[in-house]
Amino acid sequence: MGRSGGISNSMGPGAVCFEFMDHLYCGSDPKDTQSADMSDPSNPNIQHRTTPQWALYQRENFLNLNEGKTAPFNTDPTKLEQQAKETLSKGGWFYASSNAGLSTTHLANRQAFYRHRIIPNQLVDTNLRDTTTTIFGHTVSAPIGFAPIGINKIYHPSAELAVAKVAGELNLPYCLSTAGSTPIEKVGEANGPGNPRFYQLYMPHDDELTVSLLKRAWDSGFDAVMLTTDTWQLGWRHDDVANSNYAFYRGLGADLGLTDPVFQKRCREAGIDPEKDVVAASTKWIDSVWHGRAWTWEKIPWLIKTWKEISGGRPFAIKGIQSVPDAKKCVELGVDGIVVSNHAGRQVDGAIASLDALENIANAVGDQIYIMYDSGVRGASDVGKALALGAKFVFVGRLWIWGLSIMGEEGVRHVMKSLLADFDILMAVGGFKSVKDFDRSILESYPKSYTYIPDRVL
Repeated sequence: MGRSGGISNSMGPGAVCFEFMDHLYCGSDPKDTQSADMSDPSNPNIQHRTTPQWALYQRENFLNLNEGKTAPFNTDPTKLEQQAKETLSKGGWFYASSNAGLSTTHLANRQAFYRHRIIPNQLVDTNLRDTTTTIFGHTVSAPIGFAPIGINKIYHPSAELAVAKVAGELNLPYCLSTAGSTPIEKVGEANGPGNPRFYQLYMPHDDELTVSLLKRAWDSGFDAVMLTTDTWQLGWRHDDVANSNYAFYRGLGADLGLTDPVFQKRCREAGIDPEKDVVAASTKWIDSVWHGRAWTWEKIPWLIKTWKEISGGRPFAIKGIQSVPDAKKCVELGVDGIVVSNHAGRQVDGAIASLDALENIANAVGDQIYIMYDSGVRGASDVGKALALGAKFVFVGRLWIWGLSIMGEEGVRHVMKSLLADFDILMAVGGFKSVKDFDRSILESYPKSYTYIPDRVL
């Protein structure tokens, strides 16, 4: 038997022996015993919980060794990122890891999380804790969703289909990017009927094309829209520029456009045949939805009205809000929700940490608009801190991208089930009975001048 663990039933039925870390262990199969552990499915408290038992994923992975198995890979963010780097192509890695400029906004995002510390509460009855919450009329498994990220095909051939499928399985909201590498209709089908899915819009320069995309999204079951406002132009990312690393100019990431009837018409008008020259068509697509046009607040009422007419009044949100005046403007215009986000530090270098922006914005308009958060989230404690500072919901991106890169669909599933288990366990041991228990009172916060730099900033 090797160090990875060998299995023997030499003690008879119901017993197992295995070698682990140079020691031989023999005894009853833990799966056949009745344990009082909170993560034991036979525990009556677990049996009476009405919400998903995400913490059991920890138990499942601990028991795997009895069958000669271990977890698919390590989900520690540092090791997860390194495994993704070793798996991805050079271009895929640069695009996944790149940040704007000197990465100081990326650093600020992580620094902001470090200056807030959770204060656990003891002897709280968390046996029947509730991880669920609601977002835009959907009851979901946890206040955690899949942030919109484009061109998933550069990370794994299964691309958006694998990610959308896992999101549906876990009952977590999935956001499809306009820069996705799989058509809207196929992604909606993969996500499954009735599952919460939202469409992230990069608004084209062409109103007819915008309307077409919104109609296709609605017809495919995407029942909320998030307009991203921080990406009229790609941020200056040194590694991408130095290596001419722009998949959109190589024929990737244009699938939503190439399958759109209005964009197909625009290609014909320009003398481009997408079937013969996919690079030219792809270039025209990304130049139509990103480059050369910065929309202003004056366009928002039209966009809200258009989406509401298409969807029968479903929610419209804006992603990329970082200032209190902008948040107040969203309230004034009747925007249903905002995502406090700095694009994970990929657009503006030297900018405010998104978590600091969240705190400011929640103080100003937290009771007037539905506030969501993304940027810099690496674990369950980060989710809890964002909730405590005023977010109602938190989106994650790089974590599942790394999982997708390492092992496709199974990699996404392992990363997100691990994050859910981490969150469920945080609630159990931290004294949180429901998501509503995460408020300012559970944080010890250091001044914004406080600086902590770990060995590796993720």
